[in-house]
Amino acid sequence: MDILIRRANPTEYEPLGTLTAHAYLDDGLLDYGEADPYLPVLKDVASRAASAEVLVAVDGDHLLGGVTFVPGPGPIADIARPGEAEIRALAIARAARGRGAGEALVRACITRARATEACTTIVLSSQRSMHAAHRIYERLGFVRTPDRDWNPVPHLDDLTLLTYKLTL
Repeated sequence: MDILIRRANPTEYEPLGTLTAHAYLDDGLLDYGEADPYLPVLKDVASRAASAEVLVAVDGDHLLGGVTFVPGPGPIADIARPGEAEIRALAIARAARGRGAGEALVRACITRARATEACTTIVLSSQRSMHAAHRIYERLGFVRTPDRDWNPVPHLDDLTLLTYKLTL
C-alpha cells in the first residue's frame, strides 16, 4: 500500500467527516452514540479546514483517514498555548488500520509544526481508551502531561481527556 499524506480537498470534507464520525462511533468513543453533541463537530470538516489544516491519508483513490493540524492557539484549538501546535480529530477507517496511515498523519503534523515559526511543541488530547493512538504518540516521542488533562464536558466526571506533548 502506498500511503500519500496531503491536504484534504473540499470534495473530501464530507467523506472524511463521515469516516471520522464512524471511527468514533464504531469504537464506542461517543457516550451518547448518534445523539452525542460532539458528533456534528467530528463531521464538520469544512469548519476545521477554515481555521486549520486538514490532512488526509490516501491510497490511490481510497480515503484511509485524516487529522487536523492546528498551528497554534485559536478558535479550534482545545489546549494549545502560544508556541504550541495541536493535533485534533485523528481518525482512520477500520479497514485501513494497522497499515501505518495513523503514524504517517502524525508524522506529517510533526513536520508542519517544525516548519511553523516560533512553534516549539505539539500537544494533543486523547480519550483513555484510544490505546492504538497512544502507542503511535509514544513511539514518536510524545510524553504524557497529566497536569494538562482536562474535561470538555465538566458535568460528566468520567470524561477526562489525557494530554500528550512533543517538544520539537
